[in-house]
This record gives sequence, C-alpha cells and structure tokens, in this order.
Amino acid sequence: MADPTLILFDDALSRRWEPFALTRPAGELRFGALLTRERAERVFGTRCAMHLAADHLAGFEEEGAPPVRGYGEAPAEGDRLFLAARAIPGWQAGEALKGWTGGAAPVEIGGETVGWYAPAGSPAPPREFFDEPGSRSEGGEPIRLPGRVLRQVWELMSLTPDQLTEDVRALFPTAATAELPHGVHRLGEHPVVLGEEASIEPGVVLDTSAGPIWLDEGATVRAFTRLAGPAYVGKRSTVLGGSLEACSIGPVCRIRGEFAESVALGYVNKAHDGHIGHAYLGAWVNLGAETTNSDLKNNYGTVRLWTPDGEADTGEIKMGCFLGDHVKTGIGLLLNTGTVVGAGSNLFGAAMPPKYVPPFSWGSGDDLTDFRLDKFLEVAERAMGRRKVKLTGGARQQLGEAWKRAREESPTG
Repeated sequence: MADPTLILFDDALSRRWEPFALTRPAGELRFGALLTRERAERVFGTRCAMHLAADHLAGFEEEGAPPVRGYGEAPAEGDRLFLAARAIPGWQAGEALKGWTGGAAPVEIGGETVGWYAPAGSPAPPREFFDEPGSRSEGGEPIRLPGRVLRQVWELMSLTPDQLTEDVRALFPTAATAELPHGVHRLGEHPVVLGEEASIEPGVVLDTSAGPIWLDEGATVRAFTRLAGPAYVGKRSTVLGGSLEACSIGPVCRIRGEFAESVALGYVNKAHDGHIGHAYLGAWVNLGAETTNSDLKNNYGTVRLWTPDGEADTGEIKMGCFLGDHVKTGIGLLLNTGTVVGAGSNLFGAAMPPKYVPPFSWGSGDDLTDFRLDKFLEVAERAMGRRKVKLTGGARQQLGEAWKRAREESPTG
C-alpha cells in the first residue's frame, strides 16, 4: 500500500476537551514528546493534509499545522486515512497499515473504532462518522493498529510520562547518552539525547533513573537545574533553574521553579519560581512570579474537574490546573486543586479564582468580567510579538470566533 493521505478529525469526545477545544483542534495538542498530529505523521510517513474540526476553528494557524476544514470538506479522492485525533497510534502502526490488502475498512486501536481507511474510488465517511466513529457498522474486517486511545482531557497530562518514554525509545532506538559538558552530573541508566545546538550549563543534574531526557534543537538548560526524566525540552526552549520532573515542554518556552508531571504546549512563559504540578498549560500562557497550583487535596481524595458535561471525578489523587491558550496570571496567584481556566483569561490579585473560570474572563477571585475582544487581541499580539511571532489575520479571526462562541455559551450571556 502506498502512503495514504492522512486526515485527522475531532470527534464528539475531543470536541469537549476544554479548556483547549475552543481555540485549537485536538491534533495540535501535545501528548508525550510530540503533538498528536506530529506523531501520526511520523508513524505513517506522511504529512497531515487537514484537520476536520468544528466551524469556529476555521482559520487556525500555527507553524507546521495543516488547515482546519469543516466535516463536509472531507476529501473524496485518492487513498485516505481518516483518524480521530485522540487516537495515538503505536510506533509500529505504519507497518501494520502498509500490510493491509483489503478495501475500505474501519480502523481499530484496542478494539475501538477510531478511523476509516478509504482507498481511491471509495467515498469519504458520512458526517455522523466523525462524531462517533464506532457508529458505522458497514465495512469488512477492521484494520487493527497498535496504540492507545485517549478519552479524557486530563489523560493528556497523566499519561504523558509513559508516552514520552515510548516516543524517545522509538525515535532513538540505539541512542546512547550524549557526551555531557564538564560540570554536568548525570544519574540513572536511561539515555540523554541532545539535539543540534542544545546546551547545558555546569551545575545541572540530569536524573534518568525513571526515564530518558531529550533536549531538542537549540534547547538550553541553565545552571542550578535538576531535570528528572522522562522529560522533553522543546526546540529553542530554556529551563532557567529549579526542580523539573516527568514533564514535556514544547517549543520556545521559558520554565523556572517547580514543574512536575506537567505539560507546556508551546510558547509558555514561566520564568519565575512557583509550583506547577500535574498541570497542562496551553500555548502562550504567561504565569506571573510565584504563580502556584495545588495538585493534592488535604484529605488525599480523588480530584474532581470541571468539564462541559458537568463536574467529573478524575480518579486521580494528584491533579493540578488546566490553563487554556493565552491565559495570563498575575504575581502570586494561587490556583486550587483541579482548576480549569478558559482560554484568553487574565487573572490577578490575592483572591483565589474559582475552580472553573469561563473563557476570556478578566479579574480577581470571583469578581470576573468579560475580557473585551479588542483588548484581548491587543495583548495577544503584543505577547506574540515578543517571541517574533505574528498574529495573522486568520488567527485573529479564529480567536474572534472563539470569543463570540464563549459569550454565546456563557450562562450569564
């Protein structure tokens, strides 16, 4: 089988993955060391042609991301692999797909239908398939692929350490620990992988006892950092000092202080001390000095988390915060266990905000008002400009649609 065109789609479950689904397709979320889209591209050896996602995401633009299209625009020509963005194919899935000699067929991972293979001459799946892939009964023997399937948004955080170890093992199967600069101390037997122009200052401790460490191209780790694997530090990101463990840090981030079992999607600024644990930070999040989240209840019970379908018991004893894209916090802000902050919110002051903050909120504690769209876009453009990234017309329009959608869904109007 020749490499088919890869199309990722958001199904009904991943469209509820707030606080992130309002501003980005699920394929552009980080899980393990990679975006889910990046992993699928590497596994199947082909670029993703498009995301099929909700209408309010039209215009989504980020470096490397394919365009977002409506579900009715699913391509009808050539060999196509339609895959749910929450499906995480195993690293051998590409070979398993190439061995397929049949016609159109459902694609399964772990017994769950997560996609559809449509050879040339066959139609794209119907619209309802993209809501619930398991609802389509026709098709013969399924194509069974190795991998895992995510169901809850918090699994993007809780399962990242295990996935990160799998990613490094698959991408660098023969990796031995790179030669480290004088004054850098290494513990453990897992490898340390250094990308081109990655740098580590003397006085850094790299602990690979529990998993590998991968510093991507241009990543920097400053002195007085203890970085424990499994850990990934993305391209051109800087770790400024502190204690970090079991974390995945995307490109062009600045991280300092305690950062444990957490994910920073990309362009995150946490340049000061403060504890962030068992958390997921969206793109362009900026945390004021000493911003800190709790990730353990005083009674050691499981943490409940706000979702669009009501509060859910995560079954997890440790659960920090989930901050949507472009969230900003002021100095010293405290976040309760299991706090969800909607995209575009700006929080400050001494009062702790509620455990759910609606998107595009502005204020302190419970005293929250709407963050005006023009003011939000002004701040976003200024923040992105500091990293030499332009807020494009398409992205501006898409964020405007997200703002409108948030206002329509707000219980207060």
